[in-house]
Amino acid sequence: MDPVILSRWQFALTTIYHFFFVPLTLGLGWFVAIWETIYVRTDNEAYKRLAKFWGKLFLINFAMGVVTGIVLEFQFGMNWSGFSRFVGDIFGAPLAIEALLAFFLESTFLGIWIFGWNRLSKGLHAATIWMVVIGSNLSALWILMANGWMQSPVGYVISEVTGRAELVDFGALMFNPRAWLFFWHTISAGFATAAFFTLGISAYHLARKQNVEFFQRSFRLAALIGLIAAVMVGVAGHVQGTYLLEVQPMAAAASEALWDTADPAPFSVVAIFDATGKQEIWSLKIPKALSLLYFFRTEGEVPGINQIQAEYVAKYGPGDYVPLVALTFWMFRIMVGLGLLMIALGAYSLYMALRNWPKKWARWFKWIVWVIPLPYLANTAGWILTETGRQPWIVHGLLKTENAVSPTLGVGTILFSLIAFVLIYAVLMAVDIYLLVKYGKAGPDAATHESADIAPAVVGAVD
Repeated sequence: MDPVILSRWQFALTTIYHFFFVPLTLGLGWFVAIWETIYVRTDNEAYKRLAKFWGKLFLINFAMGVVTGIVLEFQFGMNWSGFSRFVGDIFGAPLAIEALLAFFLESTFLGIWIFGWNRLSKGLHAATIWMVVIGSNLSALWILMANGWMQSPVGYVISEVTGRAELVDFGALMFNPRAWLFFWHTISAGFATAAFFTLGISAYHLARKQNVEFFQRSFRLAALIGLIAAVMVGVAGHVQGTYLLEVQPMAAAASEALWDTADPAPFSVVAIFDATGKQEIWSLKIPKALSLLYFFRTEGEVPGINQIQAEYVAKYGPGDYVPLVALTFWMFRIMVGLGLLMIALGAYSLYMALRNWPKKWARWFKWIVWVIPLPYLANTAGWILTETGRQPWIVHGLLKTENAVSPTLGVGTILFSLIAFVLIYAVLMAVDIYLLVKYGKAGPDAATHESADIAPAVVGAVD
C-alpha cells in the first residue's frame, strides 16, 4: 500500500496496455501504404482490396491506441508531479512537437484517407496514407527522445534556484544516441509485430482455402518483412545492450545477473533467485560467453552488480541501487528467446512461400496462426526490462522514483484509479481483440465498402 509502488503499478499497467497497440500501428501502416502504392502504379484492383482489408484492421488498432495513450499524459500530472516538475523544461519541447506536429499530421491525414476513397485521385489518396505513416513514426521518435533523456540525460543543467533540470542544448536532446537506438529498436519491433500479425491472419484463411491468391500475396510480403524485421530487432537490441553497458552498467549487469566484475565474464543461461529477487540461488553459466557477446572476443571486463553498487554509494550517497535482478534477468531472456523463435518462423514462412506453397506443408498454416502473440509478448518483455532496469532512478542519476511521486497522493485514490483503469482497459482490450478477430475472419469481401464504415463499428462496440 505504498503510494510509490501503487503509482508504479498503475503507470506500468496502463503503459503495457497502450504498448499493445503502438507497435502494430507503427508497422501495419507501412503495409497498407505499400499495397495502395502498388495499386496506384499497376492499377491492379487486388492491391486496392489488400489496402482496404488491412486498412480496416489498422484503423481499429489506431483508435484503441489513441484512447489508451491519452490516460498516460494525465498520469504525469496526477501521480508524478515531482517528476513533471523536474523534467518539464526538458519534456516540453519533444512532447509538444509530438502532439502539435506528428499526432495532428497522422490523425488529420488518416481522416482524409478514411473518407477519401473515390473522392480523391488515386495518387493523392495514396499520399495521405504515407503522411499517416510518416506522422505515426515521427510521433514515436519524439516520445522516444523524451524517454531516451530519462535513460541517458544530455544537454541540460540543474537550476541552482529551482532544482529543476533545464534544457540548454536541444541538439543534444535530438541526437541522443540512446533515443535513436530506442527508435531503431521500436520501429523494427513495429514492423515485426505487423508482419507476424499479417502472417497469422493470412495463414488462417490459407488453411481454409479462402481467398487463396489474396492471402498468398499478404503472406509472402509479411514473411519477407517479418524475417528482416526480426533480425533487425535482434541487431538493434545487441547494439543497444552494448551501449547500455556504457551508460547504465547496473542495468546491464542486472539483466545478466552478473554479481562480481569478471574478465572474461560468464553468461548465465538460466538462474534461480530467492524471494527477494536480488539473491541468486543457482545458475547455469557458460564461461567467457558474456565477454564474447559484448566485445566479440573471449576476454573483456564486464562490471558486476556488487562493484557498481559500491561505486554508486560513493557517487550518489547511501542507498540500494540494485534493480529487481530476477525480473530484468528473465525479461531479457524471454525477449531474446521469442526474438530467435520469430526469426526461425519468419525464415520458415518465407521458405514455404518461395517453394510455391507445397501441399505437404499446408497443415502448418493452422499452426502459423499462433505466431500473432509472439511479438506482443516480446515487446512487453522488452519494455519491462528497459524501465525496471533503470530503477531506483526515474531519471538516471538525477531523480529517484521515490522522489518523483505526487506528495499529496493518497493510497485510496491510487488504489481506486488503479482498479478502475485495469477494468476499463480490460474492456477496451476485449473490444479490440473482438473487432480484429471479427474483421480478420471476415476477409477482404467485408472490406469492399468504404473504410469509413469501420468508425461506427468501433464506436458501437465500445458503447
